[in-house]
Order: sequence, then C-alpha cells, then structure tokens
Amino acid sequence: MKRVGDLGAEVSQFQFYPRPNKFHPLHFFSSHDSDSNQENATCASPAISTVGIVRAPHGDGKEAIILVTAYNAVNPDNGEALSLGVAYSVFSLLTQVTWLAKDIIWLAADSRYGEHEAVAAWLREYYAPTFYSTDKTHTNMCSAKNPHQEIEENHVVGAESFEGLRRAGTMAAALVIKVNVNKDSQESLSIYAEASNGQMPNLDLINVVNYLAVHRQGLHVRVGKLWSLLESKCLKMIGGTIEFLGNLARSLNPQWGFGIPESEYVEGTATLASSLYAQALGVPTGSHGAFRDYQVDAVTLAISSKASPYNKAKRSEFLLRSGRLIEGTIRSVNNLLEKFHQSFFLYLLTGPSKFVSVGVYMIAFALLIAPLPVVAASLYSDGVPKSDIIKSCASGSSSMNKCNKKSSWRWLQAAKSVFVIHIWGVVVASLPYFICQIPNGTSFSCGVSWILLSLVSLNICYQVFGSPYSSFKSSELHKHKHKQEWGVLKSVMIAAAFIGLSLMSVVNFAAAEIGALLLVPFCLMAHPLKLDMQDLTLKAFSRIACNIVLGLLLFPPLTFFAIQGLSEGFSNIDVGGFWTWVESLWVWNSATYLYVVLVHLPCWLLCIHILLHPCSF
Repeated sequence: MKRVGDLGAEVSQFQFYPRPNKFHPLHFFSSHDSDSNQENATCASPAISTVGIVRAPHGDGKEAIILVTAYNAVNPDNGEALSLGVAYSVFSLLTQVTWLAKDIIWLAADSRYGEHEAVAAWLREYYAPTFYSTDKTHTNMCSAKNPHQEIEENHVVGAESFEGLRRAGTMAAALVIKVNVNKDSQESLSIYAEASNGQMPNLDLINVVNYLAVHRQGLHVRVGKLWSLLESKCLKMIGGTIEFLGNLARSLNPQWGFGIPESEYVEGTATLASSLYAQALGVPTGSHGAFRDYQVDAVTLAISSKASPYNKAKRSEFLLRSGRLIEGTIRSVNNLLEKFHQSFFLYLLTGPSKFVSVGVYMIAFALLIAPLPVVAASLYSDGVPKSDIIKSCASGSSSMNKCNKKSSWRWLQAAKSVFVIHIWGVVVASLPYFICQIPNGTSFSCGVSWILLSLVSLNICYQVFGSPYSSFKSSELHKHKHKQEWGVLKSVMIAAAFIGLSLMSVVNFAAAEIGALLLVPFCLMAHPLKLDMQDLTLKAFSRIACNIVLGLLLFPPLTFFAIQGLSEGFSNIDVGGFWTWVESLWVWNSATYLYVVLVHLPCWLLCIHILLHPCSF
C-alpha cells in the first residue's frame, strides 16, 4: 500500500468476508443481501484488497480502465508475485505518462477466498456501496470464539477508514493479469473470455490483445481446446477429405480456395467445441466474469514464462514483454472516444484470431428446431382423424356435434400430462436446497439422494394428478383410439420443447444449441415400442435401437458421464462427479441448471412415456 502511495496514486483498502455458497431456489438469479451474510458469517479473518487509482491528466473522470491481479495473502506463490510485479511496473509507468484520457484503477485482490469472490466483492461495493459497517458486528459475533479477531479487525478498519473506498468513472474495460510459472517450451499467452451464462466481451478486445501479443511481442496465443478431439481419427478423416477436395477444386480453378489443411480443421473444431461448451456451461473461466455481470468488457490474460523466476536476466525480459503487451492494450482502449461498438458480443471462437459469428451459427439452431412446430401440428391433425370420428359417432347432427366438440378438446388431457411433468421438474430443481441441509453429505450420497427423492416425488405427482396413461383406462371412445392418443401427447410435448429451447436461446444461445442437438432427435424419433415391435421391418428395428440408445444417453447423469468419458477418459469417471457438476451450476447461477431440470428432464421423461405407451395396433 505504501509503495503505491509513493507513486503519487490514490490508494485505499477494501476488506470483505467469504460469502456462503448455499443453494436457494428463490434466490437463483439474485445475490444474497448483506443481512443474510451477517447472519451466516464465519469467524474467518477478512480478506484485504488494495486499490490504487491514477487520475488521467487529459480525462474528465467519467471512464476508467481496470487492472486486476489476484494473490493469496496467506500462501502466495511465485506466479502471483510475478503478476504483482508486472502490474506494479505498468502502474508505475502510467503514473508518469501524459497521454492518459481514462483513469486507471489497479485492484490487488486478496484471493484467499477465491479470485472471483475477491473481484465480485469489490465490484459490489464499487457499484452498490453499503453505508453501515459490518466489521464491528462481525467482530462482536466472533470475539467470544476468537479473542485475537477483534485486534486484527480493528487494525484493518483503521486502514480502510483512512481514506475510504476510492472510486473513478464508468469502467470501459478490465484486464485480469496472471502469470503461470510452468517453464513451457515457449512464452505464450492464454486468453480466457467466457463469463456467466455464455456472456462474452466485445470481440475487439480479444482482437487487440491477440494482435499486440503476436505481432508486437512475439507471443504464442492460445485459447481453450478440447484436447481429446485433437486425436480424433474421425475428425482427421473429415479434415483430410476437405483438404483433398479443396486441392482438387484449386487445381480446376485457382480462385476456388475453400480448402483448409487437415491440422487446421482439427484444431479449429477442437477450439470451437471448447468455446461452445464453455459458454453453454454458464460458469466463468476466470475472475473477469465478475465484470460481465456489470456489462464491462473484461478478459483474463494468463502469461506463461519459459524461464525460471530465479533467473534475473530472463525475468527482466519477461517483465518487459508482458508490460509492453499490457501497456499497448491500455493505450488501445484509452484512445477510444467511446466503447467498442462495431464488433460482436455473440460469437464462438475457432482460434485466437478466428471466430464464428451469431449470424452463422444461429442458422444451425434454427434448422434444428424448425421441424418441431411442423411435426407437432402434423401429429395433432393426425391424432383426430375424420374417419375415426365418423365411425365412433352417431349419424345424427346433434351426436356428430357432440363428438366433434369432444374430439377437439382431446389435447387438454395431453396438455395436463405435460404440465404435471414440468411441475415435477420444478420440484426436482428445488430438492437440492433440502439435500444440502443434510450434515456430512458426500457428493455420492447427495447425488443418490437427489435421484431417489426425484423418483418419490414423481410417484406422488402420479398419485395426485394421475399419470399420462390414466385417462386411457376410462376412455369411452373407440377401443383402437390408443394409437392416436400418443400422437397428441407427443404433439404437446414437442410444442413444450420448442418453447423451452426458444426461451433458453435468449438467455444462453450456446446452451440452447447443445440442448437442441441432444433433445430434438429424441423428440422427433420417439415412437411407441409396442407398435414398432409389431411391425417387423428394418425401419421399425432401427427406430427401436435409436430410441433405446437416445433414451439411455439423454438421461442427465448418463449424459454427463458420457461427455466426461469422451473428453477425459472413462477411467476418470466419478459417480459423485455429477452432483459436483450440478453444484457448480447453481453456485454460479447458471441458467443451464434451470434448462436441464425444467426443459431437458421433463421432455426426456415424456419421450420415455411415449416409448412405453400402452397403445394397441
């Protein structure tokens, strides 16, 4: 703190306590208020972050650029020390320059309770300050248990009250700086951009960082990849075919240059899959995600050094290159008269300098869900055929009118069944709140409890509201009408899936696209197994096989294990990993959790009901 103050910058300290990560269904998209934090506060010592501000000599104080370096004040490592060194050198330079048009804020965040929590706590205080002191209340609660706590907190409060939390203008952009001391073969820069619920920063910010790193500092830029796909023989075969066709087309006409090398195709596909999965998961890939919650463009720059941190010459060279990269990025953002506005916020990365815009990949999503309303309308129209109405109703006009009226409202029973299953989905989404109250619960026991309680609640729903098959037993229509009822049920189910996927595309487009890729084939292919087994044809047996495979693989826990096995190897599968994965979704308030339990799971169960429908041929 003293070193930052000696540079002539404004400096202050900010303290915060860890927040409990407890699931509450009514607070899913809202943050916990301060009162609840006081009640659930622990007696742990507060984390203390230091904030330094350089006022721009040519600015009006309305905009600011943020530098963030996280460090563990309890157990720091060499990488964190180098991160602080890089940020301090850049910050000291910025206190002397005259070209600044935006204020500079350097946040040295104490990450003893997590990097994201440290940044998020400072942002909460920056945008929504609390006008009462929680530290004295916290001290009174814990002083009886820990007499040394009061002395430590009084010292911290005195430091904070010296100046209070300093603020600047609206945040234009934020850079989170990390240094990895892993002795790579070459110095590289890894860019992490994904925030909560698939939010991405403006693509211009990534392009600026990539250009400066590659063309100015000679760094190898990396983005996330699914490494298991790099060795995929299927992808290599497809890439080789595309390369061959491209070379053939170029030999016929040199202007036809659509072919790409096989290695580039495989690497681009692995990067695209990683970007799609990271956005669909809805979990931030770094502490920069806290800024996107306030609509601030932010990325994490993880710089890897190939030299030992104890080599002074190499360390000085590394600090110089890293500092120049950060300085160039700050100058680029500083020179803008307004925020980035001519780039994309919805995109998928296929490389550090390549991307797929929303105008391209939304076509694939539209083509996936386009058949749903068409098939739903077709199934409903076939569910009430005119021939059955004529045979089942009397020839008189009054009887015909009654039969037409009765047949026109037959969809209500199917709609009721779909509604009950989705209500059950709401119950399943709320069960983790009660499971988390069980003391000393492991991931395995919590996951098994969740599945068992879900089955019990489903049985209760059937007992109270009736199962989708209950109306067929008391039917007064023709005995062969069962072959039409499953079509009406499937029609309403497909309509519900279409609505759920459309709504999810507004919240998280990547999650909706993966959901459509998994769910739409099962919704369209679902057909009663009893009818297929009576039809001894190749088409029927193929449909039976596909429905059984999809029915097993699309059960959420099995889907998770299949994806984990393909990406990390089936030997690394942990039964309790599914609960851990789900827990991470609700901790980060990911909308993917709501999609899984409110859209995917009910539609999967309805498809299973259709497969097991007791229809007659």
